[in-house]
Amino acid sequence: MGTQTSVEPRTRPRAPGAVLIRYMQVALMVRLASEGARVALVVLAVDRTGSAAFGGALVAALLVPGLVAAPPAGALADRVRRRRLFHAGALVGHGLGLAAVAGLTGRAPAPVALAAAGAAGCCTPLVTGGLTSLLGDLLPPAALGRAFSLDAVTYNLAGIAGPALVSVLAAAVGPAPALLALGAVAVAGGLLVLSLPLRPRPAPDGPALRPGDVKAAAVLLVRDPPLRSLTWASGLGQFGIGALPVVCVLLATRYQAPWAAGGLMTVMAVGSLAGSLAYAWRPWGDRRPERTVLAMLCATGVPLAAVSWTGGPLAAAVGFALAGCCTGPLFAALLAGRDRYAPPAARTQVFTLGASVKSAFSAAGAALAGACQAAGPARLVLAVACCQVAAAALGALLLRRRRAAGDTST
Repeated sequence: MGTQTSVEPRTRPRAPGAVLIRYMQVALMVRLASEGARVALVVLAVDRTGSAAFGGALVAALLVPGLVAAPPAGALADRVRRRRLFHAGALVGHGLGLAAVAGLTGRAPAPVALAAAGAAGCCTPLVTGGLTSLLGDLLPPAALGRAFSLDAVTYNLAGIAGPALVSVLAAAVGPAPALLALGAVAVAGGLLVLSLPLRPRPAPDGPALRPGDVKAAAVLLVRDPPLRSLTWASGLGQFGIGALPVVCVLLATRYQAPWAAGGLMTVMAVGSLAGSLAYAWRPWGDRRPERTVLAMLCATGVPLAAVSWTGGPLAAAVGFALAGCCTGPLFAALLAGRDRYAPPAARTQVFTLGASVKSAFSAAGAALAGACQAAGPARLVLAVACCQVAAAALGALLLRRRRAAGDTST
């Protein structure tokens, strides 16, 4: 299946550097709020209700609706005329939902607080993949390789700084004000979207959203070889990565080093940030992003496999840092590949649905690791490494079918 050509000219701003900085401000603000909220919800629930289980339910209410809402949200984003208003409204809605949870938890019936978290969660596809999909319309093609690398940096920074910010604010002013502050940051980021130079689309022919639009991206992720390879290879790789928080807790027990339970994941996140920055400086794999993804999957697995034979937490930290350095370019290349191979009419859907596939695989990996913890940390981390290699093999197999069909598009 060949790559479809755009029927809508992309916006070419006169100062792409300034536009990219403005975009990164938006992305960092809303993603910081989203990442921090996962911690803030649990802390708030324990403070107000004394129940960590209810905190987990709030987190689930925030995350699960995003998986369900991704296809229709992406389809609507691909059809709506005034994209700035649409995306700004979604991000503002996410922030207002978080603020509502801060006011309702422990003071209103539990289903009401869960509904508010769910409403915020319905907007998360546009916080992640939906926002990234705008880069192709904001910047010229020559700037996209570096832009996707810097976009990956916003995910890294948000993942590191969001929980840390919540910890500081919760200790200083309390968990409810901390969550309110996150909501305000998301609202401010949403309003900043209005300053992005996104041109209105022409009036659509027919209804704003048709039933066939919702499944367009799903068909592409199954039938289009590059997108199929990118999606399912990265999904299988994320299945292993999703198990790592459980593995790190087990490794901390094995090493008798409590700091390693969260510290190893932090080290990996810092490594990913470094890898993203290095790839932004020199995006060496942007010509064939699908091949870069497969190479980085294999590279991620090697240091993780070595961790299974390490005898101490410092050596394990080195392995996690090296693995993180590989996941940075991997994610940047994944974003670039989605943008390159997705047809304009379904670009946002490809981003939102692809992100949801990764999230679902990650959750499944965490659940399976928890169920298999009796296998021990060494075997589990080796299984995570094998997942990366298996994911690369799967992606290569799906790309081979492309060549056999005689598709030469890139």
